[in-house]
Amino acid sequence: MSDREIRVEGFCDPRFSSVKDEFYENFVSRNEIGSAVCIYEGGSKVVDLWGGYRDVDRTQPWTEDTITLMSSIAKSMSALCVHVLVDREMVSLDSPVADYWSEFGQAGKENITIRQTISHQCGVIFCDNAKEGDFFRYPAQINAIELQEPAWEPGTRAGYNSINFGFIHCEIVRRVTGRTVDQFIREEITEPLGAEYNIRLNGRELALVAPMHRNPENKFWEMAEKEGSNLNRSWKSRPKNIDLTNAHENRVGLNPSSGGHGNARGIARVYAMLANNGELDGVRILKPETVEALSPVQWEGICAMTDRPRRFGLGFLHNSPPMLPMGGNMKAFGHAGSGGAYTFCDRENNRAFGYCTNIQPEGNPPGDRCRSLVIAAFGSIEDWEIPKES
Repeated sequence: MSDREIRVEGFCDPRFSSVKDEFYENFVSRNEIGSAVCIYEGGSKVVDLWGGYRDVDRTQPWTEDTITLMSSIAKSMSALCVHVLVDREMVSLDSPVADYWSEFGQAGKENITIRQTISHQCGVIFCDNAKEGDFFRYPAQINAIELQEPAWEPGTRAGYNSINFGFIHCEIVRRVTGRTVDQFIREEITEPLGAEYNIRLNGRELALVAPMHRNPENKFWEMAEKEGSNLNRSWKSRPKNIDLTNAHENRVGLNPSSGGHGNARGIARVYAMLANNGELDGVRILKPETVEALSPVQWEGICAMTDRPRRFGLGFLHNSPPMLPMGGNMKAFGHAGSGGAYTFCDRENNRAFGYCTNIQPEGNPPGDRCRSLVIAAFGSIEDWEIPKES
């Protein structure tokens, strides 16, 4: 893209000028089409940049309020709904899921706790009884999860729960409150915070969506589409022969695992609330002690789903440089999406980061374009003296 075609708008605190430089460079040399980045520090927004275009022909500018698919960041938002219920003493992480959702308690899942489901340790990573397309038929997907046996003894291993994670926690929320997570997110989290992120878009939001563009170098989708892989098996209920990332059903349907849409400013605002101990701009979502309790790593090692090293928390992925870099604090946590969206918070330094793009990353998420922004904001791995967690 020539310099003449590059559009970058917004503002950037001079202390983070290197972020603006790298954001611009992503369009110059890293094939960015459209994107946004936002950083909060000390509860205040210090970077809010957007630029590029919504379409590959570069005729529709990416604007301040453009949103796009943020894929698996929806898992952390579904988990956040559960943490709100914990905060209100409506559920307990150490109670069996079956206490709230009785039909879940079969096929070896009788004693699985919410802590095990929300930390990716429950083993319910497949959906062998689902039919193609059940992904967009919520009752059918839930029924298939109820019938599924764990892939291992719950609590003995951890594996990224690519599809079932959001559905499990959505159903817990629905059984306890009568509301699905899309309703709960709007009413209890994003609308109070004024954050542009939602599942099940309305008419206004549909008009703001920038479509997602496939990247042949994206390795996550390559793994998921490989016959015989764990990811492929876990995706059994997904419809075939459609562009799932841009499907209308994904924008307006209930997909609590990977169907959330938003922008960098919106998701950074949610994580700035976490970084600021549950409150932002006078809006409290969680008590400080609840945020403290949801923050620690629960398991680390080789992921049983992807065979890659992972650090899992209570609904969040934890700092894992260089693949999932979140600065020099190993207590930082957040989530990535297969389309390249990325967000995290560092509570000790009261920082939050959000990024979204409309072209899938090269390699594995979040990709080099996003990593360049994280490094520009918080330093390279060589600059960090990584402490062990206490």
